[in-house]
Amino acid sequence: MQLTITEDYAALSRAGADYVAALIAASPAAALVVATGNTPMGVYSALAARAAAGTLDTSRLRVFQLDAYAGLAPDDRRSLFRWTNESFLAPLGIRPDQVVLLPDDAPDPDAACRAYDAAVAAAGGFDLAILGLGPNGHLGFNEPPADPGLPTRVVRLSEESIASNAAYWGGRDAVPRAAMTCGMAQLLAARHTLLLVSGEHKRAILRRTLEGPITPDVPASFLQRAAGVTVLADRAAWPDTV
Repeated sequence: MQLTITEDYAALSRAGADYVAALIAASPAAALVVATGNTPMGVYSALAARAAAGTLDTSRLRVFQLDAYAGLAPDDRRSLFRWTNESFLAPLGIRPDQVVLLPDDAPDPDAACRAYDAAVAAAGGFDLAILGLGPNGHLGFNEPPADPGLPTRVVRLSEESIASNAAYWGGRDAVPRAAMTCGMAQLLAARHTLLLVSGEHKRAILRRTLEGPITPDVPASFLQRAAGVTVLADRAAWPDTV
């Protein structure tokens, strides 16, 4: 695991974009799973600028949605696919045929999760997982306790996740209580992982993720055992010198 500290969020975003762009240049047909949330948005914006300038070729990428609230209509403002599309797919010129969804409105969410895992396997697994760090140490919506072998599945959101997501949608009552999430097994098997962490409010959970015991109670702690993990954190999230 490599930990890199940047002075601020803007520097974190530039460094993250450099990392992703280099991986795409080396593997133009890479399979990526991409997070929503606030932290990755600066990276995605920087990548979009490169795509618009013609210095980033995304035409062969395969992109997987990380997670989705369950039971929403496709045009619901809370759709995480809508967020992914507006922040990553459309700005980077990624076509619908390059994308594997966790559909918000799946009539059989369990079957949709199994189909997703089959698609991950058919792609040969993820070349890169771009992840944020949940306030309780979750990856995607793999809420604690989460064992490392768990597949893609439907989960109930924790109180911590509901509180965290409330800021996106205008309050707790607007946050769906169930979601589909890419499994721990698929995420931990990624050949490369970029974990993006920003802000003083993430200090304690980042410390537990990187230096605490490896435990299902902090799902992200299993990254300590995973290969190819790069953690990018700003000084607010990790004030120590490394």
